[in-house]
Amino acid sequence: MVSVLIAEDMLMLRRALVSLLELEPDIEVVAEVADGTEVLPQARKFRPDVVVLDIDLPGLDGISAAGELHREQPDCGILMLTNLHRSGNLRRAITAGASGFLHKDTDPDRLVASIRAIAQGQQVVDPEIALAALKDGPEPLTPRELQVLRLAAEGEEVAQIAGRLFLSTGTVRNYLTNAVTKLGARNRVDAVRIAREAGWL
Repeated sequence: MVSVLIAEDMLMLRRALVSLLELEPDIEVVAEVADGTEVLPQARKFRPDVVVLDIDLPGLDGISAAGELHREQPDCGILMLTNLHRSGNLRRAITAGASGFLHKDTDPDRLVASIRAIAQGQQVVDPEIALAALKDGPEPLTPRELQVLRLAAEGEEVAQIAGRLFLSTGTVRNYLTNAVTKLGARNRVDAVRIAREAGWL
């Protein structure tokens, strides 16, 4: 029996997923949550084989929740669901420890088969999203540039970012300038927009 935890904030979709999976004789939904902060506590409680995670959860986004879960329960399979074909999100999800990445309009039979495959230790990725990732090539920003830009996106000033990352303010400015230049952005705000639209933040 494959035990599954579902994390989806849209009630109608979450209930539809539960109903779909409950029709399968070898799959049991052990918990469902609507907020990313609930994923780890429920995973600790039920120790599911697979967690189905919406990428855009409130409280804690799906990729961050996946990272927490993977660090604590590395044997738990993680299947990310998304509405958007952003290749950057695929890379971030895989880096965070996700075993699968599917579009929300995936055929129900394929979703069920993917959950079974992930429970057996396999990886499953939507071919359209995988193809987009290959076409887009590697992310242009270094991990540190992304980290600095992510903090800037959260509204932190240069001095605050420098303090958090134990860097000088000049170094932080250099990272931000590099990010703006590499993304062909007009300014820092535009760089944040471009990175978000690409799924890198």
